[in-house]
Amino acid sequence: MVQQDPEYLQSRLTNEPDAQGEAMRRYYRFHAMIYDLTRWTFLFGRRKVLTRLPFQNQSAPVILEVGCGTGKNLKMLRRLYPQARLIGMDVSAEMLDKARKTVGPYDPLTELIQKPYTPDDSTLTGQLDAILFSYSLTMINPQWKDLLQKAREDLKPGGVIAAVDFHDSPFQWFKTHMANNHVKMEGHLKPVLESLFSPITNTVKHAYFGIWQYLLFTGRKEASHS
Repeated sequence: MVQQDPEYLQSRLTNEPDAQGEAMRRYYRFHAMIYDLTRWTFLFGRRKVLTRLPFQNQSAPVILEVGCGTGKNLKMLRRLYPQARLIGMDVSAEMLDKARKTVGPYDPLTELIQKPYTPDDSTLTGQLDAILFSYSLTMINPQWKDLLQKAREDLKPGGVIAAVDFHDSPFQWFKTHMANNHVKMEGHLKPVLESLFSPITNTVKHAYFGIWQYLLFTGRKEASHS
């Protein structure tokens, strides 16, 4: 098997925010067309993490999904919480075009925004009941840690973060393959999530007989966390 240059792989995982945003837009110009047809085969736990949100069916939480993609999670959130205010954010215009068709044009409680989630935007500070990252954090490099801190700032006291994502793999060839697709798999999300939020669900599960693992995490913003 041909080995990729480590510096080349590293460069795909350590872009500056503007360069990374452009890389994601280029990546999803094609992948938006096949995303829902292909991703179900390996993006595990997406439905389960939504059902772990600790809200009642008739409550009206304000929920942001960072990297909402084609809107499948937003559609399910609408079914779970008919009165919720939902915000979907993504850098890809093509993915948001899909999302608009998925959530439908007649949902005044769902807002779709084309822009990256950034640490310097104070628009949502302290306003959110929940923030969802569904297979997006491992593609946000190296800014993922800053965005988790930002998520804590944007959550109300007692607000909840929900994250499902790739965790790690014992096989370097698989990590290399994922790095070629802009995904970092180093078990790096779990300890930072644990340091910022009080865990509600905190599970690592195996996929495809242990070729890789994925993380399922929900946690609450507690005043005692620094």
